[in-house]
Amino acid sequence: MTKIIKEILKTLPQDKISDVAFEGANIVLYTKDQDFFFDNGGMIKEAVSMFKKRIELRPDPTITMEQEKAEKEIRTIIPEDAGLAQVIFDKERSRVIIEAEKPGLAIGKQGSLLREIKSKTLWIPHIRRTPPIRSKLIENIRGVLYQHSNERRKFLDKVGHRIYDGWIREKQHEWIRLTYLGSGRHVGRSSILLQTPESRILLDCGVDVAGVGSEAYPYLDAPEFDIKQLDAVILSHSHLDHCGLIPYLYKFGYRGPVYCTAPTRDVAALLLLDFIKIMKSDGRDPIFTTDDVKNMVMHTIPLAYDEVSDITPDVRITLYNAGHILGSAMVHLHIGNGLHNLLYSADMKFGRTQLLDPAVTSFPRLETLMIEGTYGGKDNVLPPRRETEEAFANKIKETLDRRGRILIPVLGVGRAQEVMMILENLMRTGQLPKIPIYIDGMVWDVTAIHSAYPEFLNSYVRKLIFHKNENPFLSDVFKQVGSVKERKQIIEEKSGCIVLATSGMMTGGPSVEYFKEFAQSKRNTLFFVCYQAEGTLGRRLQRGEKEIVFPKGLNKSETTRVEMEVMTLEGFTGHSGRRQLMSYVHKCDPKPRKVLINHGEVSRCLDLASSIHKAARIETYCPRNLDAVRIR
Repeated sequence: MTKIIKEILKTLPQDKISDVAFEGANIVLYTKDQDFFFDNGGMIKEAVSMFKKRIELRPDPTITMEQEKAEKEIRTIIPEDAGLAQVIFDKERSRVIIEAEKPGLAIGKQGSLLREIKSKTLWIPHIRRTPPIRSKLIENIRGVLYQHSNERRKFLDKVGHRIYDGWIREKQHEWIRLTYLGSGRHVGRSSILLQTPESRILLDCGVDVAGVGSEAYPYLDAPEFDIKQLDAVILSHSHLDHCGLIPYLYKFGYRGPVYCTAPTRDVAALLLLDFIKIMKSDGRDPIFTTDDVKNMVMHTIPLAYDEVSDITPDVRITLYNAGHILGSAMVHLHIGNGLHNLLYSADMKFGRTQLLDPAVTSFPRLETLMIEGTYGGKDNVLPPRRETEEAFANKIKETLDRRGRILIPVLGVGRAQEVMMILENLMRTGQLPKIPIYIDGMVWDVTAIHSAYPEFLNSYVRKLIFHKNENPFLSDVFKQVGSVKERKQIIEEKSGCIVLATSGMMTGGPSVEYFKEFAQSKRNTLFFVCYQAEGTLGRRLQRGEKEIVFPKGLNKSETTRVEMEVMTLEGFTGHSGRRQLMSYVHKCDPKPRKVLINHGEVSRCLDLASSIHKAARIETYCPRNLDAVRIR
């Protein structure tokens, strides 16, 4: 038995604890004694205080009420006004998840109804808000987790043993090394290996959606990387250039944890399943399967913002709001019991948007900062947000006045919902006429996930979502496109409308289909509202190409003449501009001693590094792919 459990059990009556299990870094005690469960005389609180770990006491699964009877009891206790939806039992862990439209009514005054459920059924209740927009994906993910409750419990216990059983590798001396398997002076395929004498941790593992062949994937064949020794994966957010290759790790035998926020887990699963479909539709063999995605979900350990968690014997992480997209996180790593503190910013936005609060700047300790350089070049000064929104509204009016249509290619996560918020506000306040806004691609499913996790949005949007009649995503101006037939009808109508469609870089998907039809009319306008990577159709259109050749069957092609107006609005990006990046480094508390720049084109990374060094007198470095950097 692990030493920490032995020590905890010494503080408790031996005959009261029937089982002990790890749930990741948390410790769960089970008891068959009902009296001890309801009143342990403060022993559990004392143990938490003594050992500085999360310790929870639960009823042993053998004494919980039969599920059918428990559900009836729960439905009797919770008032009808709460809008009770699903009741899901996590059998092996003695938990019951209760979904309700109004969680406050389901909880009761000062938790009175939760206590009643617990006392009558001996199940531990967890209340969740029913998503305003139904998401089959969220339902399926939760279903998978609870249907495999026993397997999940064993996995979490195994993770706990890795954290608490002590060092498995020889500790000769202390050191910390970062190896850039991707994103070094490059946008895409983010993947950085963190190594200490004890730990092997992967920070993201993505793909370059515009890459060709091996250039699309991280260098997992690097000598430093051994999948058999990998302890954990930390996923900063759900965009494919950060998560797109994680299922591939499970395909080749990885069975360790993935740490991220709950919405990141859900959105990543959706994008990865869609990625498989895209590979199939392009005539390519998918590099992983739906079972590999399911395996990733089964092994994901969601963390809230500001929640501190040990992940190996010598590494502790905390996720902080990155302001980039829903659930996006900056990863703070406390390494070697205070030896070094590292912040991996991943993609971040140091500015308030319609959806999110700005990236966090205050940390307990910080020596090394890893920051993105996507818009780090001297010329990447983003215009003020209000100015961008005014230009957007004016150009839409111009397009509608000439009886044109608007196409906005969007990333399914983040930019789509941001643009939806802006358009809904412009139409609600009368600044734009009410016209249909067609939502095509996976945007609607991702929007449903936004509504399911309002706690990750800013306070203004959160309040709107809590009031069904004010939820901007439920506005009647939005029309979901559900089939190819509906898409053709929209194209044939030729009436004024706005289309939001994936993919945002126009590497495939419905945005390309609309483009082929809209491009040849001068009346129409194409808006780019997100970053366009080198090699994508979006980047070619930004550069002013007027003839685009598309393959059409075997040895055939079709040419599309570009007559429509093309406009780029960089002010809508979910990345920080040049000024915001400089300001972020300046406002970081404490001030880092070293800054590493990744996730940017070569010139932009070098420009940012030079400016940070000159302005803040901080050591800076722009690693290349396959560079190994010793930071301690």
